[in-house]
Amino acid sequence: MFDTDIKSLKSLNHYLQKLVENRLWLKVIIALFLGVGLGLLLSPQNGWITKGTADVLGNWLALPGMLFLKLVQMIMIPLIVASIITGIASNDKENLKKLGGGVLLYFISTTIISVTIGTILGLIFSPGKYLHQQAVVDHEQALANTAESTELSFGINDIPTAITNLLPDNPLASMVSGEMLSIVIFTIIIGVAVLSLPDDLLRPVKLLLGAIQEICMTVVKWAMLLVPVAVFGLMAQLTSSVGLNSLSGLGFYVLVVLIGLLLLVVIYLIVVSLLGKVNPFGFLRKIRDVQLLAFSTTSSAAVMPLSLETAEEELEVDPAISNFIIPIGATVNMDGTALYQTITTLFIAQAYGLEMGLMNVIVVVITIVAASIGTPAIPGGGVVILASVLSSAGIPAEGIIIIIGVERLLGMFRTAVNVTGDLTACMVFNRFYGNKPAISPKSISKTKKEYSTV
Repeated sequence: MFDTDIKSLKSLNHYLQKLVENRLWLKVIIALFLGVGLGLLLSPQNGWITKGTADVLGNWLALPGMLFLKLVQMIMIPLIVASIITGIASNDKENLKKLGGGVLLYFISTTIISVTIGTILGLIFSPGKYLHQQAVVDHEQALANTAESTELSFGINDIPTAITNLLPDNPLASMVSGEMLSIVIFTIIIGVAVLSLPDDLLRPVKLLLGAIQEICMTVVKWAMLLVPVAVFGLMAQLTSSVGLNSLSGLGFYVLVVLIGLLLLVVIYLIVVSLLGKVNPFGFLRKIRDVQLLAFSTTSSAAVMPLSLETAEEELEVDPAISNFIIPIGATVNMDGTALYQTITTLFIAQAYGLEMGLMNVIVVVITIVAASIGTPAIPGGGVVILASVLSSAGIPAEGIIIIIGVERLLGMFRTAVNVTGDLTACMVFNRFYGNKPAISPKSISKTKKEYSTV
C-alpha cells in the first residue's frame, strides 16, 4: 500500500511538472495563489507573529521580485533606445509620417475614452459617498505625515514649462534619473535623424542597434527565470502587509474601478476585432503571459521586453511596428492609469464632501489626459501623478492616504490593462502598415509557441 501511495505521488508530481512546463501564465497563477495564501498566514492581523517580524519576512520574500525588477530596469533604457531607433529606421519616411501621426492620434483618443469612462462611472456610482467622513478623520495622523504631497501641482500656467522640460538638457542625466518621457522624445528625434543617413552609414547603425537589442533580450530571458518566484514573493509581501480588513471599507470604490477597467478591455477587444480584423479571444489567449506578468509586477516598463517578444512571435506583428509602438506606449499610453486617476479623484472629492461642478470635472479630465502621458511606468507611478491631479482640482492631495491600502491591488489591474492597450495598438497598426500578417481566426487552433527559456 505504501509503495502504491509513493507511485501515486510520483505520478501526480510528474503530471504537475508536465502541466506547468513552458507555461509561464500557469506558473504565475499558481505563484499568485500560493503567495496570497502565505501572505494571509504571515499577516500580523492573525496575531501569530508581530508586525516587525512580518515586515522582515515580507522583505526577504520580496527579494526575488525586487531582483527581477532591478534586472529588467537595468537594461530598460538601452532596450528602449535600441527598439525605438530600430523601429523608426525600419520604416521609410513617408510610412513613418503616417505611422507616427496615427499612433499619436490613437493614443490620445484611447486616453480620452478611458477618462470619459472613468468620469461617467465616478459621477453615476459616486463611490466616495459610501465612505463615511469618519474614515477621513481616522487617517488624520497619516495625513499629517504626508503633508508634503500638497506641494505638487499641475495647472494651466505650468503647461509651457512642462512642454519645454520634455526636451532634456542632458540626455545622459535623464537616463541616470530615469526620466522616461524625456528619454523617449530624445530617442525619437535621434531615430528620425538616423533615418536621414545614407545607406552605407545607416546599415552599420542598424547592425549595432540590433546587436544591443539582442543583448538586452538575452538578459531579459535570464530575468524571466525568476518570474514565478518573484510573483510568489511579491504577492506574499503585499498580502501580509495590507491584509484583508483594510480592504473591506473601500470595496465599492475598488469595484467601480474594476468595472471601468473591464469596460476598457471590452473596448480594446472591439477595436482588435473591427480595426485589427483579429479574433479577440485568440488575441487574449496569446497575450495572457504579458497580462499576468504586468498584473504581478505593476510595471509597464518591466513587462516591455516580454511585450515586444509576444507582439513579434505570438501576434506576428511586424518588428518595425512593435519596436516603435511598445516602447512609446509603455511610457505615454496609460489608459488604465488615466481611468483609475479619474475615478479616484472623484472618489476622494466625494469622500471629503466636496461638490464638483462641470468646470471642475473638465479641469480634472484635461489635467489627467495631460498628466497621464508623463506617468512613470513603474510601480506606484500613478500615485505620484495623482497627487498633482488632486492639487490642480483643489482637492487635498493628502487624500491619497485614503486609498493607499488598495492602491497596489488596483495598480496590478490597471497595469495589465495598460499593456493590453499597447498590444491592441500593435494589432491595429500592423494591419495597415505592417509587412507581416496578423493572427487570423485560423491560427487560433495552432499550438501556441511557448517560451523555451522559462
